[in-house]
Amino acid sequence: MYNSFPRDARTRELLKVFNIEGQIENRVDMSSLPDTSLEDEMKVKFVSASKKEKSQGTFSFFQRSRNALMGAADAVRRVAAKGAFGDDHRRTEALALTVDGMIWTGCTNGLLVQWDGNGTRLQEFQHHSSAVQSFCTFGTRIWVGYASGTVQVIDLKGNLLGGWVAHSSPIIKMAVGAGYVFSLASHGGIRGWSITSPGPIDNILRSELSAKESLYTVFENLKILTGTWNVGQGRASHDSLISWLGSVASEVGIIVVGLQEVEMGAGFLAMSAAKETVGLEGSAIGQWWLDTIGKTLDEGTTFERVGSRQLAGLLISVWVRKNLKPHVGDVDAAAVPCGFGRAIGNKGAVGLRMRVYDRMICFINCHFAAHLEAVNRRNADFDHVFRTMVFSRPSNLLSSSGMMRYLFLSCSLACSAYIFWLVHYFGLPFVLSVAAGVSSAVQMIRGANVHAEDGKPELSEADMVVFMGDFNYRLHSISYDEARDFVSQRCFDWLWERDQLRAEMKAGKVFQGMREGQILFPPTYKFERHLPGLAGYDAGEKKRIPAWCDRILYRDNRSTSSSECNLDCPIVSSILQYEARMDVTDSDHKPVRCIFSVDIARVDKSIRRQEFGKIISSHEKIRSSLEQLHYIPETIVSTNNIILQNQDMSILRITNKCGNDNVLFGVFCEGQTTVNEDGQASDHRPRGSFGFPRWLEVTPGTGIIKPGQIVEVSVRHEDFHTLEEFVDGIPQNWWCEDTRDKEVILVVSVRGSCSIETRNHRVRVRHCFSSKSGRLDSKSNNSKRTPSSVLQRSDVQPLNGSSDVVDDLRNLHSP
Repeated sequence: MYNSFPRDARTRELLKVFNIEGQIENRVDMSSLPDTSLEDEMKVKFVSASKKEKSQGTFSFFQRSRNALMGAADAVRRVAAKGAFGDDHRRTEALALTVDGMIWTGCTNGLLVQWDGNGTRLQEFQHHSSAVQSFCTFGTRIWVGYASGTVQVIDLKGNLLGGWVAHSSPIIKMAVGAGYVFSLASHGGIRGWSITSPGPIDNILRSELSAKESLYTVFENLKILTGTWNVGQGRASHDSLISWLGSVASEVGIIVVGLQEVEMGAGFLAMSAAKETVGLEGSAIGQWWLDTIGKTLDEGTTFERVGSRQLAGLLISVWVRKNLKPHVGDVDAAAVPCGFGRAIGNKGAVGLRMRVYDRMICFINCHFAAHLEAVNRRNADFDHVFRTMVFSRPSNLLSSSGMMRYLFLSCSLACSAYIFWLVHYFGLPFVLSVAAGVSSAVQMIRGANVHAEDGKPELSEADMVVFMGDFNYRLHSISYDEARDFVSQRCFDWLWERDQLRAEMKAGKVFQGMREGQILFPPTYKFERHLPGLAGYDAGEKKRIPAWCDRILYRDNRSTSSSECNLDCPIVSSILQYEARMDVTDSDHKPVRCIFSVDIARVDKSIRRQEFGKIISSHEKIRSSLEQLHYIPETIVSTNNIILQNQDMSILRITNKCGNDNVLFGVFCEGQTTVNEDGQASDHRPRGSFGFPRWLEVTPGTGIIKPGQIVEVSVRHEDFHTLEEFVDGIPQNWWCEDTRDKEVILVVSVRGSCSIETRNHRVRVRHCFSSKSGRLDSKSNNSKRTPSSVLQRSDVQPLNGSSDVVDDLRNLHSP
């Protein structure tokens, strides 16, 4: 990250945020600022007035506003540093309790941590680099949802069982129901996944559905018009836009326009960088271009604009024909600055990503480094754009946006006037260095928690990528006069051999894996404005060599040129037209357009669901596996009734009679009643989510019983009355408590390790506060007074689906 202010111990503390009165805490020592220089294409002449000619009052005002801007920039840097490199990346985002009594937490850096019931950290696992957003537990499996849209399944020991990309946005919630785990994404999408996944059923279904692929595969064809134009800070006439776009608009379904140098200048670039820090973008001139192109395309009637993005002088926008719009969605934008320390948008790229017929297509508009000798810089610009362009916006940007908006609004009035004064007083390099510091800090924030799957750039995951723009690659080893002669003779093949971009692509240094149509048009740079024909090439003092600076390249799903369109290779494209509009003279560049014919293979989901249902109902192995979802091992619970007195404990035994499957059990409290003097229970109060009453401790509350084994659950009375409590700030002692006998109904719920069904057994537990109540009156068992330490059984009944004794327990209260 470029920063004109050295961040050493000597200068770090000199950057301070101004206080409410606008007074600064420390003045910045100007002698500590190093001299800086801009790229060649941004050099400006500057004449500075003497400091002695500035009035003290004016200088004081600008000094305060200057420090305000610098203080805001430093504050944004601190926010970025904290969000990207501090302890924030280990913040807990999600928590879950598993059936074995362990607690799992997920962190913003993707770390999974296992804790025991006492809060002791046991072990940690790292299966993914994105932030953990949600957990869901079912049986012996833990489902984890990440901010990247990925779902992973792990076992209770932390071993990774499987994972897949479930959504294109963060997974914020997961829940179990009807044999599925449902995932909810931040964009509102919900999907269901079988609780057996990953497992043998997945392989069977994949194989069977693949064999029927031809039944549910549908092929679509559409035409896409892409256009690029470096407008040189000018504006286009209506005739120019008709020649470039309007003349072929009726033939296509999607139109993508990329413009460069829409607006430039030191003040605009600095303000644009500052606005980017708070998520603001665009300009009045950029809006003029969008409106004017929209009128040319009959926007609102024939086409509809679905997305746009501006970064300083770069602008990209997409229009979709109205009858195609229902099949286009998930439009998102991104921007990557490449100028002045990778922070200013005079060079860089803007992109739009969109889903067309369920396939992802990305369009990138670029402007790379200028001048004949800057080949390596152009290659580096492409590499930076390709690796760092991120369309999804991280959550920590939202959490920090409030602070950043306050910082921006706090100094916006001072910035507006002050930016132009800085250009005059300190020079353009200083202004852009401040803006670069702010913009770079925000880039840190935006990229802090964004991790593509396995470290892959997002652009590599798209089904089709189109790069357009002023790439600025020139012709090498040729003079101006030679180039003019070959152009006039239309000897493009010889010129093509001198093209820098062709040579760099052939060497594998840039635009790897991408293709370009055959160039049959003259070089598109550099022309004198409003001069028609090839005579308009630069004949001034510099005599810039004509070059194909303005290009359009693409990549689809094909691995070879002979690949056919199918669900494994869902997008296959071909170029119908690739040309420059040489009759347009509004800029020193000629606009270029390319029309693609795109074949897309998609799935008819209704037909695939029908075939899916047929496979489920007819395949024996699948039916057998699904039957396991309803199997519950034979289980025995040792008693129906337990009596406790103060600090007594009884044992509840749960036996797994099955010889080949685990039993998962859980104990919860269904409700509590008060026992009257006559032994009758009344005033029933459901416990719901309140858990066990304070006087009762059940340990363990959940667990796993292996085949043929027994688990003992202790049911213990807790003597909490001796503890002093506070109610509304007033201390309450044990004698203030209700001393009547209590009775609760515990529900023992059991199921198999893969079962979606449960069976419940209810156990009545009575706390006898006085010895006279130490009995359970029952018509069914005629029990007499029983010592509290003796376990009262009900013939050790097996647990089955019809075991529901709620009504019987209520009848037991009658004399």
